[in-house]
Amino acid sequence: MEVEAPICARGIEPGQFVHMRFPDMGAHLLRRPFSVYTADREAGTMTVLYQLVGEGTAFMAELRPAASPTVEAIGPVGRAWSAAVLPSADEGGRKSFLLVGGGVGAAPLHLLAERLVSRGHAVDVVLGAQTASALVTRERYEALLGRAPFCATDDGTFGARGFCTGLVSERLDAGCSVDGSPYAQVCVCGPEPLMRIVADRARATSVPCEVSLERRMACGVGACLSCVVDTPAGKRRACVDGPVFDAQEVIW
Repeated sequence: MEVEAPICARGIEPGQFVHMRFPDMGAHLLRRPFSVYTADREAGTMTVLYQLVGEGTAFMAELRPAASPTVEAIGPVGRAWSAAVLPSADEGGRKSFLLVGGGVGAAPLHLLAERLVSRGHAVDVVLGAQTASALVTRERYEALLGRAPFCATDDGTFGARGFCTGLVSERLDAGCSVDGSPYAQVCVCGPEPLMRIVADRARATSVPCEVSLERRMACGVGACLSCVVDTPAGKRRACVDGPVFDAQEVIW
């Protein structure tokens, strides 16, 4: 879905999200968090990627531009990927990153991939989905990277058969990106079991890892405590302390 939201589009940082509500949705009174997939700062638009899972997303899928539906959005919200603030490779040295997206979890990684590539860093991308038709971000990543991302599907209809964690293990066992430089960090978003496995593999190979956690949120501004995440330092709020966390801070 493309949304006209100039303030959000101009201010969004990779990994942040928007908290959206459609007034015409009736019983759905609370906003829902959506990762920002792409943003056009000049046009003042952004896109969110969502999966049809219930009444809310079914309502969204029926919206048409001609109807000019109003969207109430709070944003940008949350903590961005730490790699988003890296200087260019010319200024701070070239680094390599492994980005792992499971299903629609590929969305909040795309702005990060754009930022890193534009600054001259090396990026490998692993995508996983249930079937080939669900790899909806694959072509955009391929265009950005100039080569195909590593892909896996549960049913084997595209790429490797099985979960994408196998591809992640292969990359981490290799110890370096496709251009031969060691990984500086792994960034992952997707189903929680996927993130937990990737975080464990990254820790076993001594590569820093960040995860983007999904939680139900009522307020989106840190007041209601409905999105807490357990950490060794106590409960943290996914909306303002996250959604991006150091994987070692998360108690799974």
